[in-house]
Amino acid sequence: MEIDVYNPDNYSAGIPHEQFAWLRGNAPVYWQQHPAGHGYWVLSKHADVLAVSRDSKTFSAEKGFVMVDDLPPDILEMARNQLLGMDPPKHGPLRRAVITRFTSRMLAELEPQVRRITREVMAQISSPQEVNFVESLAGDLPTAVICSMLEIPRDMWAQIRRWSDLQTSGSDPDLGGTPEEINQASVEMGTYGFQLATERKDQGGNDLISLLINQEVEGHQLSEMEFASLFIQLTVAGNETTRGLISSGMFELLKRPELYQRLKENPEQLPLAVEEMLRWTCPLHYFRRTATCDAEVRGQKIREGDRVVLLYSSANFDEEVFADPMKFDITRSPNPHMAFGYGIHLCLGANLARMEARVFFEEFFARFKGIEPCADPVFIRSNSIHGFKDMPVLLSPA
Repeated sequence: MEIDVYNPDNYSAGIPHEQFAWLRGNAPVYWQQHPAGHGYWVLSKHADVLAVSRDSKTFSAEKGFVMVDDLPPDILEMARNQLLGMDPPKHGPLRRAVITRFTSRMLAELEPQVRRITREVMAQISSPQEVNFVESLAGDLPTAVICSMLEIPRDMWAQIRRWSDLQTSGSDPDLGGTPEEINQASVEMGTYGFQLATERKDQGGNDLISLLINQEVEGHQLSEMEFASLFIQLTVAGNETTRGLISSGMFELLKRPELYQRLKENPEQLPLAVEEMLRWTCPLHYFRRTATCDAEVRGQKIREGDRVVLLYSSANFDEEVFADPMKFDITRSPNPHMAFGYGIHLCLGANLARMEARVFFEEFFARFKGIEPCADPVFIRSNSIHGFKDMPVLLSPA
């Protein structure tokens, strides 16, 4: 079998399950050549992804950041100030500062606002009409939620989403741009975030920007670059992955009308169903680590400086962990999927995404009496982001 984990075209029909199953069975630590000339080790087994995720001392997120494509030096420097690109000890204090906004109590207080935003998004569709579910519904909610948490002015929400799409989906000709435009989007987004923070620095606000810009980490307040990087991570992560979860989750239900009806009649079953949507759709295919010293994974020697890729969208279908992994089972429990990563870099917004998805489906079932696919959905051309860019549906409000 021809294996190419890098080529974005191989993801145009979704997760390449056949290739990933072959890797798990035949080459769980696989050397993938990169078009730029270097290469990287691909870990496809759940246990190996878990082990490397736990060992941030040996496998660094900061050394080369988390993408397999090398970043320009100035962008790499900025990226290393994102939480997902930090190693201990720098990582811990900043994560603790941010996570105060994502506690169970804070999320419970946030839920009525998420529900209100969800209803406003859905109220835009007042009569039967065909829409792109990704853009009109699944994408509007997470953008509105994270922008509301950051108190970003409403007239900037579309620009935030555009900057986000450029950085996450740059390999798709319909969504991306030139490398220069993608890098410029990162700079402009970070600059805008810091401008907001400067305006709020001494105002004593309770929004997420005010909390972070006034937060001391290891005795100093965040620098302009540190804050800009953190702003980018929060806004980008709050957009793309939740959009993918909601749209891909709905698509799986539409393929199985009995499950759609079951959840509509029994919304209390949504939390378990959302976990299976996360496992099945896995909004991120991978993150990268870089070996800080010579190491070994499953008998394969890894040299210092080697790139190592954690293939989440393969680990989530590991036959040794998930019974009947190719069955979409909304009652699956336990469900130790890795859609949010693992260890110190477990996604900060994991429980926010879970809540957004649950509230979305609760409100959708109440608001609409019908939803019908109009055409096959179209995936983003990306070896990193797993989601649809187009999902035409006919919606009929109740």
